[in-house]
Amino acid sequence: MKLNAKKYVTRLWAIFLLAGLSMVSHSSLSCAAALKIGDSYNGGVVFYVDGTGQHGLIAAKADMTGSSGKVEGFFNWYGGKVAANRFVDGYCDWVLPNKEQLNQIYMHRSSLGGILETYYWSSSDSEAGKAWAQDFSNGQQIDGNKSNTGRVRPIRSF
Repeated sequence: MKLNAKKYVTRLWAIFLLAGLSMVSHSSLSCAAALKIGDSYNGGVVFYVDGTGQHGLIAAKADMTGSSGKVEGFFNWYGGKVAANRFVDGYCDWVLPNKEQLNQIYMHRSSLGGILETYYWSSSDSEAGKAWAQDFSNGQQIDGNKSNTGRVRPIRSF
């Protein structure tokens, strides 16, 4: 009889454990699924959410400060890559957006705030000595010389 009681208690314990794990995974999924463009989250502002609603991209709340030129807040492409990797709002995994991600930022710029009508750098190379940038006054993407200056709005994923 003792042997059967131990099996029953073990099975009951396993059921409670699995039920508890199930609740934890459901609650974390519902939190991520509730995120939408424009929400503040993990040190930035959501500007892209994938089809599952569980993953996406966050832009920093502001453009990077400093410069690699004469004008504050403007970086050549090399300086922009370095600036994007700074420690921002408690996170250190920021990067310069690629060409497509930068276009997503442009499309949702009103949700982000602080976006200027000027050129922003992407991490995407176009050819030797050139990289893609986007003019935030009209949305045009251009391949500019990496020595030119532009703004930097770093991103991170969730």
